[in-house]
Amino acid sequence: MIPAYTARPAGTGVFQLGEGPVWDPGRQRLLWVDIDGHAVHEGTLDVAGGLITETGIRRFAAEVGAVAVAASGELIVAERETLTRVAPDGTRTELARVLPRGTPSRLNDGAVDPAGRFLVGSLGPGREVLVRLDPGGLTTLDADLRLSNGLAWSPAGDRMYSIDTVPGTIWARDYDAVTGATGERREAFRVTDGSPDGMCADVEGNLWIAVWGGGRVERRTPDGRLLATVTVGAPHTTSAAFAGPDLDVLVITTAVDGPAEPDGAGRLFTARVDTTGLPVPYWAPGR
Repeated sequence: MIPAYTARPAGTGVFQLGEGPVWDPGRQRLLWVDIDGHAVHEGTLDVAGGLITETGIRRFAAEVGAVAVAASGELIVAERETLTRVAPDGTRTELARVLPRGTPSRLNDGAVDPAGRFLVGSLGPGREVLVRLDPGGLTTLDADLRLSNGLAWSPAGDRMYSIDTVPGTIWARDYDAVTGATGERREAFRVTDGSPDGMCADVEGNLWIAVWGGGRVERRTPDGRLLATVTVGAPHTTSAAFAGPDLDVLVITTAVDGPAEPDGAGRLFTARVDTTGLPVPYWAPGR
């Protein structure tokens, strides 16, 4: 029998398009974005109660697709078209322009690889990209996507997974964290009942995938076998991350998609799922 868990609301805050939760162990804080709210949020997690208290917000001029954090506390933020460094004192510096100015596309989900490099993808009406910020500039991994989304790596760091939401595809490729070399992209599996969105990995190397339109998060093996589900009180689940000192609380973001959404839409949720998360490396500026 496949285990079934139920997530609970982690607070009363509502975010139009909550996404990209990231646990910062050095400061014991949670970071997440509200894409349509043009903001990066931070908060504390009450592990025992599964509640999240918002403690700060940084606002931007347009959509914010993703955030990651360095050991120093610096942030890298995927704004609509560019990557921006945000110092702990709030100073902002553009690191790279990913998309042409004025394009109808925008940056979307991003994550840090095992060596501390930041990767981010785009969504829009055309052929979308997945790129990596390297010391010499941007490296393009994919240029034929429909909607680039969740990213995760195996515990050994030698395999990368990425989601293209529109076809429902989870891609896999070999990955050399030292050199950044990648192998040929291959289809690992597809999600057909709902649209796969953000994801994270656990210590066993399984993937936790938020299913937009499905009101759930699925735990799947790297070849797609369903291991567990987490029911969420909002139909548009967007992403998931393990948080807390022991990485044993699954944090789930959701979105509001229309006026007829249930009360839970747009809230953060938490769940205990009988496993722990794979630690996510800090972003390493200059890598």
